[in-house]
Amino acid sequence: ANMAAVGGVKKNLKNFTSSLRRAKNRANSHTKAAQPVFVAQSCTAGLAWTLSSRIGIVSPAASVGKLRAISTTTPESETPAVSSRVLYPFSEIEKKWQQHWEEKCTFAVSEDAHLSGKEKFYVLDMFPYPSGSGLHVGHPEGYTATDITARYKRMLGQQVMHPMGWDAFGLPAEQYAINTGTHPRDTTAANVGRFREQLKSLGFSFDWSREVSTTDPDYYKWTQWIFLKLFEKGLAYQAEVPVNWCPALGTVLANEEVIDGLSERGSHPVVRVPMKQWMLRITHYAERLLEDLEDLDWSDSIKEMQRNWIGKSEGAAIEFRVESDALGGGDGGHGAALEVFTTRPDTLFGATYCCLAPENALVAEITTSAQKEQVEAYVKEASKKSDLERTELQKTKSGVFTGAYAINPVSGRRIPVWVADYVLGSYGTGAVMAVPAHDQRDFEFALENNLPVEWVVQPSGGDFDGEGAFTGEGVAKNSAAAEGGLVLDGLPTSEAKEAVVGWLESQGRGRRQINYKLRDWLFARQRYWGEPFPIVYDRENPDVPIPLSPEDLPLTLPDVESYEPTGTGESPLAAVKDWVEFSKDGKDYVRETNTMPQWAGSCWYYLRFLDPKNQEALIDPEKEKYWMPVDLYVGGAEHAVLHLLYARFWHKVLYDVGVVTTKEPFGKLVSQGMILGEVEYTAYKDPETGRHVSIEGQKDLSSLEAVAIDASDVTKKGKGYVMKENESVMVQARAHKMSKSRGNVINPDEIVAAYGADSLRLYEMFMGPLTDTKVWSTRSVEGVYRFLGRVYRFLEHGCCDDPPTKEQLRCTSACVKKVTCDTEEMRFNTAISAMMEFMNEASKWDNRPRDACEPLILMLSAYAPHLAEELWQRCGHTGSLAHEAWPEHDESVLVSDTYTMPVQVNGKMRGKCEVATGATQEEAVEQALALQNVEKQVSGKEIFKVIFVPNKILN
Repeated sequence: ANMAAVGGVKKNLKNFTSSLRRAKNRANSHTKAAQPVFVAQSCTAGLAWTLSSRIGIVSPAASVGKLRAISTTTPESETPAVSSRVLYPFSEIEKKWQQHWEEKCTFAVSEDAHLSGKEKFYVLDMFPYPSGSGLHVGHPEGYTATDITARYKRMLGQQVMHPMGWDAFGLPAEQYAINTGTHPRDTTAANVGRFREQLKSLGFSFDWSREVSTTDPDYYKWTQWIFLKLFEKGLAYQAEVPVNWCPALGTVLANEEVIDGLSERGSHPVVRVPMKQWMLRITHYAERLLEDLEDLDWSDSIKEMQRNWIGKSEGAAIEFRVESDALGGGDGGHGAALEVFTTRPDTLFGATYCCLAPENALVAEITTSAQKEQVEAYVKEASKKSDLERTELQKTKSGVFTGAYAINPVSGRRIPVWVADYVLGSYGTGAVMAVPAHDQRDFEFALENNLPVEWVVQPSGGDFDGEGAFTGEGVAKNSAAAEGGLVLDGLPTSEAKEAVVGWLESQGRGRRQINYKLRDWLFARQRYWGEPFPIVYDRENPDVPIPLSPEDLPLTLPDVESYEPTGTGESPLAAVKDWVEFSKDGKDYVRETNTMPQWAGSCWYYLRFLDPKNQEALIDPEKEKYWMPVDLYVGGAEHAVLHLLYARFWHKVLYDVGVVTTKEPFGKLVSQGMILGEVEYTAYKDPETGRHVSIEGQKDLSSLEAVAIDASDVTKKGKGYVMKENESVMVQARAHKMSKSRGNVINPDEIVAAYGADSLRLYEMFMGPLTDTKVWSTRSVEGVYRFLGRVYRFLEHGCCDDPPTKEQLRCTSACVKKVTCDTEEMRFNTAISAMMEFMNEASKWDNRPRDACEPLILMLSAYAPHLAEELWQRCGHTGSLAHEAWPEHDESVLVSDTYTMPVQVNGKMRGKCEVATGATQEEAVEQALALQNVEKQVSGKEIFKVIFVPNKILN
C-alpha cells in the first residue's frame, strides 16, 4: 500500500542481515564469555529462522521465538534493548511464589486485627480507574513504592493494611456502551480482571480479600447513604448552573469532553446553558479545609495548590447604584445595584468602569434598548467558551457596553457598565469594579476599549515607571472626596484599605468580607453509568426533593435498552419509565434521573477497605478508630487538588456526623513523579537542500523539516546528541508523556516476560528519587536484571553455618544500616545502590556465612520479593519470609580497627597508610616515614612542625 515504506523495510532487513554477519564474525574472533544480542525481537519467527540459518549462526532446528540470542561480545554502546539471557529462572520462581501467597493468604489482615494491640500502619494507593488498555510501565511506580513500605513495616512487626480496589464508574465504559451496546458493567468487569491479573503478576502484597469496586451495589449503597447525610445537613441542594450542552448530540458533556468549544465526539458546537443540577456546599468547609492543611505531612507544593484552589482573600463587598433607561422609574432609571468584591478597596477612587459576567442576571435587567441586540449577541458567543478559554491571560480582552452606568460610592462619579467574558459568574458576585491603573486585565481591557486609566497608588519609593498596571502596594494618591469626608492621599496601602472599609460600613455602602475562589461542587451528570441519587419527587409537588429511607438502599441502576443520551438534556435513565415512575402508599412518585459524578465513590473508599463486608454500617467504629488515618497515601500529582479536596470535605462531614474520629483522612501524602516514554531523537533537514541542519544555536526550527531517527544512529557528545554519520549535526533528544496516540507506551507485561517482575519493580525504584520525573529506558532494565542474577548465583545453593569474619559482619551491618534508613525515608534508589555495593564486596568472599548473607535476602524481599522468597527457602527455611523480622545493624562492628590516613608534606598529599584506630602521633609519624614517597620528601631535612588529627590526617 505504501511503496516508500516497503522500500524502507527492505533497507532495514538488508542492514539487519549485515549486522548479524558482523555479530557472527565478532563471536568467532573472541573466546571470552559473550553477551547475547537480540536476533529478532520484532520479526516473525519464520523470518528470524530464515535469516539466522542462512548465515549459519544457529541450527535450523533451533527453536525460534520472538526473543532470540546469539553469542557475541557487544560494546556497551550497542547493548541491545532487551536481553534474552536467562540469568536466573525468574519465570518459574515468580509463578511459584505468587501462587503460594494467594493460597496461603499471606497478606490478608484478619477482621479482628484491630484487637491485636499491635502498632498499625495503613498504606494506600490512589485506586485506579480500570481502563481497557491495562497498565503501562508508569502505573506500577507508585504501587511498587507502597509495596516496599508495606513489606518493610510488616517485617518491623506492625499490623499492615495494604488494600486495592477500583474506581470503576466513568465515561469511557459508558462511551463504549453507546458505540457497541455492551453493558458498562460487562466492560468494567473485563477491565478489572485485566488490571487485577497485571497487578498480581508484579507481586504486590495487597490484601485481595478487601477488594472493592465503586460500581458494586453493596459499595455504592453507602455512597448513597453519605449523600443522604449531606442532604440532611443542608449541604446538598439544587441550583440552576451553566453546563456544557451539545445540541447535535442532545446531551450535557463533561469538561473533559469539550475541546476548543467543540464536542470531543463528532466535533459539534457546544454552548453553556443553565440547567438544574445537584450541588454540594463545599464552600461551608473552606476555612476548615485551609486550617487543617497545616498539620498534614504533605509537600509544601501540594499544600500550596490546595490553598490556591480554595483561594481565600480578604477585602470588601462594595455596592454600586446603577442608572439605566431599562430600569424605568424616571431620573435616569434608578433602582438596581451591583455588588462587587475586591481585595483592594484602597483603589476605589481609580475605578473607571464596571464589568459584569455574561451569565450575570443583571445584564438583561440593565441593558438599554439601544445596546440590547449587541449585548445579546455577545452573551450568546461567550456561552460557547469554557471558563479556561475566557480567562486565558494572553487572549484579547473583549466586551460590550450595556448602556448603563454605575455610581462610584466614594467619588459619586458615573462610570460605564460593560459585559465582558474575562469576568466569570462563578467567582465572587460575577461583577467587578475595574481599576485599570492597578489591575493588568483591567488595564488591557481599558486600552482595547479606549477607557480612562487613573492612577491612585504610587510605589513607596516614587513614581511608577514600568509598563502596564502597577499592582503592588504603595501610597495612595488622587484619592480624596471632600463632600464625603474620605481622604486617603498619603496613606500606605494597609491604612488606606482600613479607612475605605470603615467609611463604606458607616455609610451603608459596603462591608468587610472574606471571599473564597472555591465554588460549590457541581455534583450531577446526565449519564447512565454512575450512582443513582437516592431522591424521589412527589407528582403533586415535583420541585421538592424527597430523600429515600436508608432501609431502601441501595437504589440500583436498571438495565436499559439504549445508553444514548435522550436528546433533552436528561440522563438515559429518564427513558426507563418503569424505573422512574412508581407508586407507594397510594401516591405517585418519580425518581431523580441524574447520576453522581465519578468523584463520589473515590471520596470515601479508604474507609470501606477497613470493613468491606459490613452490611449494617459504613464502617465499624472500633475498626475506624484503630486504623485511621491513612499513614501513607501515594498517588499522582494530577490528583493534588480535586480528589484530595473532595475526599477531605466528605471526611469532615463524616467527622461532624460521628462516623469517623479523625479530622483528616490522609496523614502523609507522597506524589510519585511521572515516568516519561523512551527518549525520541529528531534530526532536522533544510527542505530546499535536503541536508541535515544542526539544532545547535537554532532559535526557530519551524522552517526546517523534522525527521525521526533511531537511537542507533546517534551518539552522546558533550551535553547533547549528534548523528553518528556526521557529528557536526546535533539532534533533538526529548522524552514525552506516554500515550497511545504517540505510540510510546511500554507494556509492563513485555518487561515481565523478558526480565521478570522483580526486575521491573527494582528498575522503577532505581531510576531516581520517587518524586522526580524520570525517563524510561528498556535498555537500562538490563542493569538491575544482571544484579538480581548475581544475587541468585551468589545464594542459589544456600548459606553455610560458618561464623562470619569481622569484615563480613562490618560489610553486612553497613548495608543494613543504609538500606533501613533509606527505606524508612522512601529513598529507594539509594537503598538499592547500597545492596549493589554489598554484592560487589560479598562476591569476593570464599564462603556464604548465614549471619552475613541472610540479612541481604530479608532486605531484598521488600524490593524483589519473589527472588528473596526463593533464596530464603534455599537457605533452609520453610514458608514465606513476609513476616520475618527486619534485620538490625550492629553499630559496634562498624567501628573499624584501622583507618586509611592521608599523609601530607608541606600541605601536599604524598601518600596514604593504614594506621590503627586511636594511634598516637608518634606511631602515626613512624608509619608515615616508612612510606617511600614521604621519606623522599623529608630526607636530610628537619621536620619542625607536625599537625596530626587523630583518626583523620597527618601533615
